[in-house]
This record gives sequence, C-alpha cells and structure tokens, in this order.
Amino acid sequence: MTIETKPFDAAEVLNSDERIAAYLEEAFEDGNPAVIASALGTVARARNFSRIARDTGLTRETLYKALSAEGNPTLSTLTAVTKALGFHLSIKPTITPVA
Repeated sequence: MTIETKPFDAAEVLNSDERIAAYLEEAFEDGNPAVIASALGTVARARNFSRIARDTGLTRETLYKALSAEGNPTLSTLTAVTKALGFHLSIKPTITPVA
C-alpha cells in the first residue's frame, strides 16, 4: 500500500487567534526578514488574502511578492498588513536596562 502525502501548508492550521499570534511571535523572534515576510504571507492566506489586500489598499500581486520568502516589504506595507491582520508592531528591549 502506497502512502499518499501532500505538502504541509501552515495556513491550514492557523485557525485561531492564539495560533496565529504564536506563529507570528516566533517569526519575529527569529528576526530573519525573509522568515517574517513569509510568516505574514502565510497568515494572510489563512485569514483571506483578498480581504487583507483590500484592507491594506494593495493589490494581491503586490502582497504576494512582498510577503514571500524572497520579498522585502516596506515599513508601510508591514504596518498595513499587521493592522489588517488585527495586530500591531511594538518594540521591546532585548536586555534589561541597567538603572
């Protein structure tokens, strides 16, 4: 008997706000811009890519390109996408400041 497999698509399992938040948090913790862009693209697919494109005012093609592993989204695209996904960007220190 042959086992049939299909490629894994993380967008299929990102079906709750908690999973999506954890997925994005890991991508941002990694810090690699390609990982971040790709993760945002995956979440956009999980949340309805067409709606995200409409909410950001960008075309689907522009978003697909910017949110691919080879993409390099601008800061304005990054903030628009995170807002459309229901998140916001914040900064926290990597070390505890000395008082």
